[in-house]
Amino acid sequence: MGKGFFQVPTALNEPIKSYAPGTSERDAVLQQYQAYFNGKVEVPLYIGSEEIRTGNTKPMSPPHDHGHSVGKYHLAEKQHVEKAIKNCLEARTAWADLTWEQRAAIFLKAAELIAGPYRAKMNTATMIAQSKTIHQAEIDAACELIDFLRFNVEYMSQIYEEQPDSAEGIWNRVEYRPLEGFVYAITPFNFTAIAGNLPASAAMMGNVVVWKPSDHQIFSAKVIMDVFKEAGLPDGVINMVYGDPVMITDTVLESPDFAGIHFTGSTHVFKELWKKIGNNIHTYKTYPRIVGETGGKDFIIAHPTAKPEQVATAITRGAFEFQGQKCSAASRVYLPKSTSKEVLDLVKKDIGSFNQPGSPEDMSNFITAVIHEGSFDKLAKYIDEAKKDAEAEIVAGGGYDKSKGYFVEPTVIVTSNPHYTTMKTELFGPVVTVYVYEDKDWSKTLKLVDSTSEYALTGAVLATDRYAIDQATKALQNCAGNFYINDKPTGAVVGQQPFGGARASGTNDKAGSAQNLLRWVSPRLIKETFVTPEDYRYPFLG
Repeated sequence: MGKGFFQVPTALNEPIKSYAPGTSERDAVLQQYQAYFNGKVEVPLYIGSEEIRTGNTKPMSPPHDHGHSVGKYHLAEKQHVEKAIKNCLEARTAWADLTWEQRAAIFLKAAELIAGPYRAKMNTATMIAQSKTIHQAEIDAACELIDFLRFNVEYMSQIYEEQPDSAEGIWNRVEYRPLEGFVYAITPFNFTAIAGNLPASAAMMGNVVVWKPSDHQIFSAKVIMDVFKEAGLPDGVINMVYGDPVMITDTVLESPDFAGIHFTGSTHVFKELWKKIGNNIHTYKTYPRIVGETGGKDFIIAHPTAKPEQVATAITRGAFEFQGQKCSAASRVYLPKSTSKEVLDLVKKDIGSFNQPGSPEDMSNFITAVIHEGSFDKLAKYIDEAKKDAEAEIVAGGGYDKSKGYFVEPTVIVTSNPHYTTMKTELFGPVVTVYVYEDKDWSKTLKLVDSTSEYALTGAVLATDRYAIDQATKALQNCAGNFYINDKPTGAVVGQQPFGGARASGTNDKAGSAQNLLRWVSPRLIKETFVTPEDYRYPFLG
């Protein structure tokens, strides 16, 4: 605890800037966009105090202009991953021994740097590398990452303050030790905030980290490392590597000092990682912590009493913001027959008001590109199948073009089969499938929602009938870790809606909460007795 019981600054959610025409923040982002887009950034491996350039590189290109290069990043070989692990373990002793308030100060400073001098850089790198509109970049790369850092410091202080009761003549206390070894952080392309939070939350609790960001998020990951370094994070605490994911993961999981994995990504990959960890269990010094947030097939169900305008807005925002590339994005919708036509007409009107998908530099665009060609081809395949299937009808969108960028039109499929493939398969794109149910089948449809998907991440119910809301809340309690009433199923805010799901959607350790941070410590109970017994005999012996 150091030399005082310190109270950290009260965590408050970072205000979201508007980027309206004529604002200073809009001008700053557009200026930074031009600088990054027309520049060439070179991203090394960050291992200990070294920035390693292997010479084996891959280009970085914006998904909305894939023929254009904004730089390159260097790929690790096995020796570099082994070196990253070695640097972690060398840094661990001093980092774990550092008083917690000193660790807290580093990440609080990082939050202030992102809020101030790095805001435009962080947002712009996210716009270019991940094709986010400025609004999506602002709520993610700036605000959510700032919130993660600030709120996690507050949660950390609350964890340390949680202590056991003591009885007469003894003093019980708990220290929250970092894990013995190192943590492996694997982060996705779609949220810069998640990319920063997964290594930072473990490091904040005194752990050291090998971090492998997605190949499609390396530009903004580099900015995150710049921030951490300027904030004073010691060398070796977080080591960042990229390259062959199988090689990197196998090298990490072969180490006896592997102590935990913090993962966000696909369900299949997470299950394979779990299997590898299980197969290697006799190798490890300690049972590894396995924390993961994976896929989703997130739902909206509207009751006949729901207002059509509200349902339509929930669909449009929930399904199409950031091209549907959110784990929480609405991708299956259940509409009552009585209002379905009105709702669908409103959604089609919304889509008709969008510009054609384009560059995020044009701030009139609501939709930009999907992340890469593999994603584009997958989405195109499902759209083409829906065009041919008798059970499906495309009522909006359905077009796509990858000649310049990986552009897929916002697409609405209406199906007569509640188990149609796009009602069950995670597509991760701007495609939503709608099933229209008979109003009288409301209760039956709730069971359908619960049983259709292997996932259980987010979901939403819209209704004005409070009995219906209560019924849905109870019936759907196991199929969404984050459940929304009269809202879209996206947009969880740190400090307000801790995020995570169960079933095939992950371990539900709730990023942005004390629950998640507790996974990165190993408590030690210390009992001190002030007057130590000197006779073994208890009174019952007489």
